[in-house]
Formats: sequence, C-alpha cells, structure tokens
Amino acid sequence: MKRINCLVNGFAALALIVLFSQCAGKADTRTTTASGEVTAATPSGELKIAYVEVDTLLSKYNFCVDLNEAMLKKEENIRLTLNQKAAALDKDQKEFQKKYENNAFISPERAQQEYNRLMKMQQDLQALQNKLSNELAAENAKNSLQLRDSINVFLKEYNKTRGYSLILSNTGFDNLLYADSTFNITQEIIDGLNARYTSAAKK
Repeated sequence: MKRINCLVNGFAALALIVLFSQCAGKADTRTTTASGEVTAATPSGELKIAYVEVDTLLSKYNFCVDLNEAMLKKEENIRLTLNQKAAALDKDQKEFQKKYENNAFISPERAQQEYNRLMKMQQDLQALQNKLSNELAAENAKNSLQLRDSINVFLKEYNKTRGYSLILSNTGFDNLLYADSTFNITQEIIDGLNARYTSAAKK
C-alpha cells in the first residue's frame, strides 16, 4: 500500500514559511547597547533585528509537539486499517485464483460473481485510501495554519515591549549563513509560547 506521508511534509513546509519575516509592532528608539545589539529604527535608519531558529522552535514548542504526535497516531491508525483491508483482499484474491485454476466454481456465473465482488472490494479500498489520505492532508493543513497563527499572534504581542524592526527565521542554512548568537531569541520565544500554551490548556 502507498504510505500516506502528509505529516512530515506538512510540518517541513510550515518550517519554510517565513513566519518571522517581519514582526508587527512599533520600533522603539533605543540606542546601540554595550554588547553591540542593533537598535530599533531611529532617524539615522538603524534597525533592531533578531532571529529565531525555526527547526528548534517547531521541535520544542509543546503545541507543535502535541499536534505532531496526534497526527502520527492518526497516520498509523490509517495505515493499519488499510493494511488489514489489503491483506484481506489479497487473501480472497489468492483463494479465487486457486478455485478458478482448479475449476472449483459450480458455474461460470458463480465465478463471475466472485470476481465482481473482489473488483468491488479493490475499488472500495482505493476509494477509502483516497478519502483517508485527503482527510489527513486537510487536517494537517488546518494544524499548520493554527500553528502559524499561534506563533504570529504571540510575536505581535511579544514585540509590543521589545520593539524589533525585524524578526527573521533561520532554517538550517536556508536564510542566515551567519549571525551573532546575541541576536538569537529562539529560546525566549519558545518559553513564551509554551507558557501561553500551558496556561490555555489549563482553562
């Protein structure tokens, strides 16, 4: 049977979305710190910039972890259901072939009936596979949208007191080939997201 593989692809695609390309919020007018932090937009045109490691965020944000685990369980259940039905169909097909070769059917009409039944089973199995695959893909897309929205909403609120002009995403070497670690706010974002997610889960 064809393996249904939406989950990993869905979250991988999500990781490539520029969730952090530009964070809403007004930039403040703080100057460069002693540690060399770039300030927010000023009349001189300076920017306050930070970046988030998206891979790390997705692996440590509890909401994402829970979604991932739930989708994996659903994918496994779907695969188990399809494999069981495929095994049953394969067994019936082999029995049909054996009976047909040994002239065990009482009439050609009975053989045709059994053949039609097996064809119907095969068509139903294919239709079920397509249906479950589409449902899983739709749920994965819905989860990806919820995850993106939860992060974006948090970043907008978070940036009200931080005043970043830009919060960039970093996925491996896709976006940033090099950045000083002082600009890395990944853990701070993860902590904030998880605190909010835990609080919401208790309600």
